[in-house]
Amino acid sequence: MLKNAREFEKFEKELLRKEKDGFMKKLAILDGMYREAALLHIIPLKNPLDGLEIDIKIARVVSSV
Repeated sequence: MLKNAREFEKFEKELLRKEKDGFMKKLAILDGMYREAALLHIIPLKNPLDGLEIDIKIARVVSSV
């Protein structure tokens, strides 16, 4: 249990303010990850619908709860 919520909020705001990574840096990281996945032939998928049946079954089970 959080004993001092205001103190935690203050800490969280300070941490976010100090964060140096901006949007452009995060976009560059995402671009690098995409390029690496392409080099490893993970993407583009050979068959994009491969495994769709399993995803549908999982969605049905989750939705029924």
